[in-house]
Amino acid sequence: MGIPVLQMAQIGSYVLRQKISGRKRFPLVLMLEPLFRCNLACAGCGKIDYPDPILNQRLSVDECMTAIEECGAPVVVIAGGEPLLHKELPEIVKGAIARRKYVTVCTNALLLEKQIDRFTPNRYFNWSIHLDGDKEMHDRSVCQKGVYDRAVAAIKLARSKGFRVTINCTLFNDADPERVAKFFDEVSEFDIDGITVSPGYAYERAPDQQHFLNRGKTKQLFRDIFRFGKKGKAWPFYQSMLFLDFLAGNRTYECTPWGNPTRTVFGWQRPCYLLGEGYAKTFAELMETTDWDSYGVGKYEKCADCMVHCGFEATAVSEAFARPWQAAAVALRGIRTDGPTSKDIPLDRQRPANYVFSRHVQQKLAEIQEAEAARKHLPAAE
Repeated sequence: MGIPVLQMAQIGSYVLRQKISGRKRFPLVLMLEPLFRCNLACAGCGKIDYPDPILNQRLSVDECMTAIEECGAPVVVIAGGEPLLHKELPEIVKGAIARRKYVTVCTNALLLEKQIDRFTPNRYFNWSIHLDGDKEMHDRSVCQKGVYDRAVAAIKLARSKGFRVTINCTLFNDADPERVAKFFDEVSEFDIDGITVSPGYAYERAPDQQHFLNRGKTKQLFRDIFRFGKKGKAWPFYQSMLFLDFLAGNRTYECTPWGNPTRTVFGWQRPCYLLGEGYAKTFAELMETTDWDSYGVGKYEKCADCMVHCGFEATAVSEAFARPWQAAAVALRGIRTDGPTSKDIPLDRQRPANYVFSRHVQQKLAEIQEAEAARKHLPAAE
């Protein structure tokens, strides 16, 4: 199926308004992480390696609504951690839909059967269920057997109840192109609304650092996959074809980190969903005080191998609006899978990595301790 025409039109109208207003930097998708706690411990995840006091933190419904209104992006992606562990998730989803936002909840689906009746199907809402390949591939990725079968059962249940359902697939350097292509063939038969795919990002705190893709391997992997699928046209991708063309090495893009701003229990994360280099208290502060020009491929060592959707999808969307004939050409002919790749951004002037993760963790722990101490000294309610 892919992205519905009405959704593309409404998002397009939003982008056009920003362009007409002369706004240089604007968000396209709000990445909302109301908690970091998860019921899985995936080897490639950089979101769960926090002390328990931080994993126990939650954004309230009011904090989530404030973030949605501050940001103003037409799309809200609720991730984590595992969002279904948040007891107020149904209220967060309802509040976002009431504000006419397109809402995606990213979930491993282990709790979906138990909780699905707390949610209502809506054209503004879809479940994005995590599947990193076929049964063996996915269960290995999430480090637990049986998760693939439960996720597939959840997909079928959600579709039977009238929900929109997509799957999100993250690939690493041990992915076999033919096997991934067969997986896309299989899930396309599940009556899903689309597939999103991305190479994994090398989170500095992820337990497994051996299986992240560099840029050269990413381009070759995606070329090999698309070659099995009629140059990518065989599958219902729920993302920009120009972004997929970029993954195959046919375009050179700089990332657009402000396109997918992230709100977490720490605050507004600088500069993007993948890097926690600092935090702002408000969206306006994030936009106005972040040194955006110091991040990106060729600018910062941590960004050197990144080709992830949250950095480059917004760039692809911008190009689609600036040069619609480019998007039309890729849609018609498919993604080129042979020939030379586009010239990549040189890395010889990138600044060295600055490792600040531990400092932010210690600051957050201190804030939590201060808040708990203050609560203990509050007078008892009469």
